[in-house]
Amino acid sequence: MSAFKMGNLRVVDLTKPLDPATETRRCHLFRFNTGGPIPDFHTIIDITSHLGTHVECPYHHEDNWPDVSALPITAFFGRAVYVNIDTLPPRSYITPESLEKACEGKLKENDIIILDSPYKLEPFTEKTNTSEDKRLLVNEETAIWLRNKKVKCVGFGDGVSIENRNEDVKPFHDVLLAENIVFLEVLKNLELLEKDIFFMSYTPLFIKGLDSSPVRVYAIEGLAEFS
Repeated sequence: MSAFKMGNLRVVDLTKPLDPATETRRCHLFRFNTGGPIPDFHTIIDITSHLGTHVECPYHHEDNWPDVSALPITAFFGRAVYVNIDTLPPRSYITPESLEKACEGKLKENDIIILDSPYKLEPFTEKTNTSEDKRLLVNEETAIWLRNKKVKCVGFGDGVSIENRNEDVKPFHDVLLAENIVFLEVLKNLELLEKDIFFMSYTPLFIKGLDSSPVRVYAIEGLAEFS
């Protein structure tokens, strides 16, 4: 189950599940018993920072930009707006005009924005950038619009490509990360959302020198302050 009722609230888990047995990126667990009369199991976790659903911080692209520990905790939760862009043809760039139309004035300063489209495809697979890949694209123009709206985070559903080509990926990252706007790659279960505005949390591990971190992401629908 990925959606839960808690009184008047509804919680949706937006995290990609990870299984070390099948994960293609580095993901290994080594469980051991420290010994003694009482079982005391510990686990050595050997993973990459860009694993599953993860938050990317500015240090990901520049040595002198903030790492996970240098950003305030408020960078990792807040009011979120889900933007499912269904007015563009396949493999189109997400333009300022399409964003203005899709957001319909819902987006506020310091919000989290989640970009998606109906053209779903699992990212970072052998189908990326093939004829089967119909996802919408982002570029520097997209990033400048988001920067000017002063969002705090940009998240991605499976309907948006974030691995189109270097000429798009690098400026998109650089424009936003330079302003301490973090990324969430890649969110799941967005189709389970019943609201397009909600509270969202994606807190990373608090480790100095970490550029990015796997996170457990969840949305809470029904909080008045985040509606």
